[in-house]
Amino acid sequence: MSGLLALLDDVAGIAKIAAASVDDVAGQAAKAGAKAAGAVIDDAAVTPKYVHGFSAAREIPIVLKIARGSLFNKLIILLPIALLLSAFAPWAITPLLMIGGAYLCFEGAEKVMHVFGHHQVNEPKLTATDDGGAGLEEERVKGAIKTDFILSAEIMTIALAAIPDGDPIWMEALILAVVAIGITVAVYGFVALIVKADDFGLHLAEKGGALAGLGRGIVRFMPGFMKVLTVVGTAAMIWVGGQIVVHGLHELGQHQPYEWVHHMAEAAAHALPAAPGLAAWAATAFFDGIFGLVLGFILIPVANHVVSPAIGAVKGLFGASA
Repeated sequence: MSGLLALLDDVAGIAKIAAASVDDVAGQAAKAGAKAAGAVIDDAAVTPKYVHGFSAAREIPIVLKIARGSLFNKLIILLPIALLLSAFAPWAITPLLMIGGAYLCFEGAEKVMHVFGHHQVNEPKLTATDDGGAGLEEERVKGAIKTDFILSAEIMTIALAAIPDGDPIWMEALILAVVAIGITVAVYGFVALIVKADDFGLHLAEKGGALAGLGRGIVRFMPGFMKVLTVVGTAAMIWVGGQIVVHGLHELGQHQPYEWVHHMAEAAAHALPAAPGLAAWAATAFFDGIFGLVLGFILIPVANHVVSPAIGAVKGLFGASA
């Protein structure tokens, strides 16, 4: 009997440890996912464009196809790469994170320039294919999954950098898997709601009755909401990208502009004693965003006149050899 009680006690202890580990994974996954807010918001803002032009019956199937591709990107390709980096090249995480942050700044700055009519941003477009409607859909889905891969890589890298040092590799894998699944479900669930909201509002309006006014209101509300979402997504990209680069420079030994931004945040907190935390956060976000926007503007000509021609030359070289 004493042996059985001892066994039960050990089982109970193991269960407590397991429960604590699950709570720890969930908590760290939530923190890591929150760090990737900028890329997540932009993902949600960009994806609805890929279902534009299709019938209402095909919208949700297209979103599901993109979501499956996004999960494949995160779980099958990016998660193993992240674990290999963590195990064998942790020194590379910060530079890779900074490259991703710089890309976010570049994308955000491109969108800002597009608003003012100074630069053309590539938007998803339908082009004719031999397969007709099915071919158009597959082309659009492939384009969306390629775009998602870039954003997913940034999300997974941000999540990996947010995991505390010293966690075992299985916990890192669980945290990254929870982040990947949770963000994908949240983003594409939200996208599904967005793309069907106007159909739902139209249905209520056509049905008549007490809810007809609500339906018309939804139809009128959605275009403006999409514009606001796009603006918020762009601002979040620039802010998060700038923050990543500023913190990365600090970690690599270049302490400016990090210390200057930190000093301005402290000054803002002292200037608003009623809400010092909010003031410090707002000041940090503002100056990180300014840094990100300036960096993005600098990177646009570099990308157009150096990176893109180099990529084109490499593609041409491989094409000629083929």
